[in-house]
Amino acid sequence: MERQIDFTTGKIVRPLLKFALPVLAALFLQAMYGAVDLLIVGRFAHSEDVSAVSTGSQIMMTITNLLSSLCMGMTIFLGQKIGEKKTEDGGRIIGSGLMLFMSIGVVLTVAIPVLSANLATAMHAPAEAFDLTSSYIRICGMGIIVIIAYNLIGGIFRGLGDSVTPLFTVFIACICNILGDLLLVAGFHMGAKGAALATVGAQFISVILSVMMIRRRKLPFEFNKKMLRWDSGLIGKILFLGAPIAIQDFLVCISFLVILAIVNSIGLIASAGVGVAQKVCTFIMLVPLAFMQSMSAFTAQNRGAGKTDRAMKGLKSAIAISFVFGVVMFYIAFFHGNILAGIFSKEDVVIAASADYLKAYAIDCIFTCFLFCFIGFYNGMEYTKFVMVQGIIGAFAIRVPLSFFMSKWEPVSLFHIGLATPCSTVVQILMCFGCLAYIKKKLSKKEQF
Repeated sequence: MERQIDFTTGKIVRPLLKFALPVLAALFLQAMYGAVDLLIVGRFAHSEDVSAVSTGSQIMMTITNLLSSLCMGMTIFLGQKIGEKKTEDGGRIIGSGLMLFMSIGVVLTVAIPVLSANLATAMHAPAEAFDLTSSYIRICGMGIIVIIAYNLIGGIFRGLGDSVTPLFTVFIACICNILGDLLLVAGFHMGAKGAALATVGAQFISVILSVMMIRRRKLPFEFNKKMLRWDSGLIGKILFLGAPIAIQDFLVCISFLVILAIVNSIGLIASAGVGVAQKVCTFIMLVPLAFMQSMSAFTAQNRGAGKTDRAMKGLKSAIAISFVFGVVMFYIAFFHGNILAGIFSKEDVVIAASADYLKAYAIDCIFTCFLFCFIGFYNGMEYTKFVMVQGIIGAFAIRVPLSFFMSKWEPVSLFHIGLATPCSTVVQILMCFGCLAYIKKKLSKKEQF
């Protein structure tokens, strides 16, 4: 069955949804993947383990997002070649990309375990959970190459217009992670350490099985061992496209880590509560995230085909569909956050703290349907430097300073601290509308000549 989607011809909404739904399903499973750790640890371990997993997973998510964002350079590059009908370049792009990311993986495999205690210190991990946090980071760091390969497979196939294969790889990992958590955390009572081992082990199994499956598939281009070479030109293009996205995502994640560090300084209950809330947020933000990835692939292909107007029509459709889901998620998270938090924790004080923080994220659900679709569009248009700038401004000019200010406002409220996020999103949306006006003006001038 043909899994690659051509976004450059025919209807807009149908192929966009056809691509976005498997992406959404994959993101849901990915969220389940991370949530299972916290869910099982919350049920079969202690608050110290919950805090360790929430803090440690945030650090690892930051590193993973940095690498997967860098991989977006390859996703966009491939998408453009598909749009230009130059699929013969695909094998060379993937070969060079694999060399780049495996080299990065070797360095991180050594660096993360060595720096695990320093990372836990930087995050102000509560004293009761410090050793567990450090162990979680160290174990995940030792398996970072597996984590890189796992995310790389998804990035490659989304660039080809195939969102089904990444769904399969995530499904395998999710099932293996659930079984691993049940065995190591619930069965052998290994707490945070067991959750870390289950995470790495599940992704290792997923990568092996996925490679076996992919080798049997027919790709739209030739790929062999000779293409595994360091081509400085291709790697330079991947970095040119991916580095601004990676820097932006990395610094945005750092801003959330700073906020978590601020919350950690308040106490163990606040730390665990925000950790639970952030796991819930991975679910309520799934639809805009799915459209962000889908818009990157959709826009990259249409830009490659010289159909910018079609890409803009796709942006409007994605925002409209995403907005409907945003309203629904707002209602659930704002008025029933305690029920959502109760899925991941059995302690009333942690649930109450989490629900308080979730009210602020509920407001952000209304705005992210605009922001994430814009980001996907600008990534596909190669406006990755703008994406980087708006992300940094939102993170460090608005979100972090406002969170710190709110943490000093007596009485301290996690809801007030959380309000920094929707405030930064509004500023970023305004910047995105300004950039869109610039693009339209630029295209209008070209049409006059």
